[in-house]
Amino acid sequence: MLGLRIPDGPLSVLCLGAHPDDIEIGCGGTLLHLGSRPETAVTAVVATGQAKRVAESRAALAALAPGVVAHFGDLPDGRLPAVWGEVKEGLEQRATEVGDIDLVLAPRVDDAHQDHRLLGRLAPTVWRDALVLHYEIPKWDGDLGGPSHYVALTDEQAHRKVALLNKHFPSQLSRDWWDDEMFLGLMRLRGMECRSRYAEAFFATKVRVDVGPSEPGEQP
Repeated sequence: MLGLRIPDGPLSVLCLGAHPDDIEIGCGGTLLHLGSRPETAVTAVVATGQAKRVAESRAALAALAPGVVAHFGDLPDGRLPAVWGEVKEGLEQRATEVGDIDLVLAPRVDDAHQDHRLLGRLAPTVWRDALVLHYEIPKWDGDLGGPSHYVALTDEQAHRKVALLNKHFPSQLSRDWWDDEMFLGLMRLRGMECRSRYAEAFFATKVRVDVGPSEPGEQP
């Protein structure tokens, strides 16, 4: 298995979520992993959220990625395709504000939830020069697929992610799918697939791999 590595040095990361807890569930472990890198700046943009859920997500994101700058919108939950123009305009405005981004973490383009799916499809149209990796969110719809990229996690990172989810999202604890076995089980499965104990999985539609000269015609 060939391992690809994000170069050392400053890294600008943007996380997109349709709802509070999307980012934390989909790539919370990766954010913990990125926190071990110096000079990593994380921005989170969430399209919807009532006050209580926003407060939960702010606290969770701050614990997962200290120093994160989080923005929350008030678009209609479950109805984002109906306000497509507002979603696109909001993303473009944030893109102007945050400047150059190296890595975008967004929902899958084929996610069964319409809000997730819309953000996933819009992300590469707004951040054309960034690496866009699409995270997965387990749900009743049973829409999990075959990932293309993985971020290996340590035992401590995987268990800390779950602990932080439970701590910061009390409003979700009563849901029948929200439990340690589900979160750890998915990370364990993805870890097995990439020969790690735990991992988070991502999907990519376009990745440029530089294996030689950095510019066309340039000699090594």
